[in-house]
Amino acid sequence: MRSFEDDPTLDDLLTAEQLQRLTHALSALCRKSVTITPHRQDDAVAVEFNLETVGWLSGGASPGERQAASELVSFLMMFIAKYRLAASLHHDTTEASYAELQRQNEALRASEARYRELSGQLQQRVDDQVEVIQQTQQDLYESSRLRSVGHLAAGVAHEINNPIGFISSNLRVARDYLEDLQGLVPDTEANRELLDDFHDLIGESVDGAKRIASIVSDLKTFSSIDQADYTPCDVNALLTSAIHLLQTEHGHQLHIMERLNDVPKISCHPGRISQSLYNLLDNAAHALLDAKPKKGQGRILVKTAARDNEVDIVIQDNGCGIPDASRSQVFDAFYTTRPIGSGTGLGLTVAHDTVRAHRGTIKIDSREGAGTRVTLTLPAT
Repeated sequence: MRSFEDDPTLDDLLTAEQLQRLTHALSALCRKSVTITPHRQDDAVAVEFNLETVGWLSGGASPGERQAASELVSFLMMFIAKYRLAASLHHDTTEASYAELQRQNEALRASEARYRELSGQLQQRVDDQVEVIQQTQQDLYESSRLRSVGHLAAGVAHEINNPIGFISSNLRVARDYLEDLQGLVPDTEANRELLDDFHDLIGESVDGAKRIASIVSDLKTFSSIDQADYTPCDVNALLTSAIHLLQTEHGHQLHIMERLNDVPKISCHPGRISQSLYNLLDNAAHALLDAKPKKGQGRILVKTAARDNEVDIVIQDNGCGIPDASRSQVFDAFYTTRPIGSGTGLGLTVAHDTVRAHRGTIKIDSREGAGTRVTLTLPAT
């Protein structure tokens, strides 16, 4: 809206409709019609506003009528200007108030954004602390579990090694006595059959004692008895022990293919790495059982390879695989796809945390109904 700080024109003061109505009213008052134009005519008189000529009035019956009409229009112009001035002041005040409200609104928005950012930072700190607490709890749980396994293996080794030692010794002596008896008893068919059966029984007992001693040795390797926290380890030896324990657990019914290549040693905590390898092998075994393959078709492949100062460990099965909806949760603690009571949901969690603690990586490729491939990569010593 014009504030009339500059010199106004006739068009600024009156619209075309208002000018038409004004001239019509003046013509009714005068004896002849009156016109108001921005341009001067021969008999026209000036229409002034603030001592400035804004138009020219012509017509009327006499110069007196024209002059009177001109003064009336100037008088009306003054009130129009006052109205316009008041309207302009109201408009300016309203605009200033609106601008101030906008400024305050922007300040509130900025303050809200700052508080929202601060809230997000605080929430992130809380989440980080919760994650640290959960990780600490998991580490404490795993350490306690490993200590329990180590103590159990130590007790088993102590309690079994001594009797197995003298059983194996006695069986070797019994085999020597049997050879002596062969020359002392009469050489009859019944005696020969008896001695042959006796020889087979002693041989089977010796093999059984060796097998028990091997299991005890695997338990010692698995639980890292008498070993330091971190020590150079042969990954192939740890895998072999874990495979032997798994086969014992499943009655030697698993078809496990071993392709263990020459690889450098890794610096690791042997007990934790052994626990992780056993967990992964056990998962593969249960995947085969869940898939229920035909006899002889369920297989587990275990292989190692050296690559760029790293050691790759691959455990692959052709079992049931992992459903698409579960792949993003396989490393979550206590998450399991097995029936209630069949699994703790910590196998992959322990393996993931252990590999990460050893500055390694673990990758899972799986397809439901086709099998799973787990690849561990650990730095060489």
